[in-house]
Amino acid sequence: MTTIDASPLRGAERPSPRRQEVATRIKEYILRNRLKPGNLLPTEAELCEAVGASRSSVREAVKILSALDIVEVRHGHGTFVGRMSLNALVESLTFRGLLSGEDDHRVLAQVVDIRQTLEQGLAATVIDALDEQHRSELSALADEMHSRAARGEDFLDVDRAFHLKLMEPLGNDLLVQLTEAFWQVQAIVAPTLQTEPEDRVITAQRHQAIVAALTAADAAALRSAVAEHYAPIRASIARAAQT
Repeated sequence: MTTIDASPLRGAERPSPRRQEVATRIKEYILRNRLKPGNLLPTEAELCEAVGASRSSVREAVKILSALDIVEVRHGHGTFVGRMSLNALVESLTFRGLLSGEDDHRVLAQVVDIRQTLEQGLAATVIDALDEQHRSELSALADEMHSRAARGEDFLDVDRAFHLKLMEPLGNDLLVQLTEAFWQVQAIVAPTLQTEPEDRVITAQRHQAIVAALTAADAAALRSAVAEHYAPIRASIARAAQT
């Protein structure tokens, strides 16, 4: 019988209601004063006065907000309003993905679903927005993947660049951030799967098929190429679920 240690982890206790309240007040202060990402927050003493809290409460609240990327602490320079980031989402999904990987890789399957749905759903929009420079850059990235695959080398960095470049012409920063967030989760969790030796070459070829569909300005072909691109990892997930 497994013995579960229910003692709290050091430094992992839940934020107290007081700290959460102060964190909320700091967020309200940022909104009320129309501060923007990168703007400097008041000094600790000034912030204490502004939100009506002690130094210790403000420090703890800032730690909470920093973990969520709402604020950014730059030692020796001060505390700034954070820039848009999905790091907290990536951390949470990665942990859940690794956890579920022991059973059925359910979270990884859901991440793949989201990535495929986004890229297929935006197929026509991407084709309309794509210019010759982006198309050329995507083609070069796909060719680089093919070259590395032929040499038996990994190409994770190129794969990441490809999928971000695919969304870039749409001019939607949040969409690019979401694309990268889900890519990161898959990149971290997917190695827990058993893959076939030829999967790397097939994946590179599927990226070239995506470029071919983009070049032909064929939305239906692009949606089909995207589905084929995710087929190998779906097959790996299915095999893992059967073992």
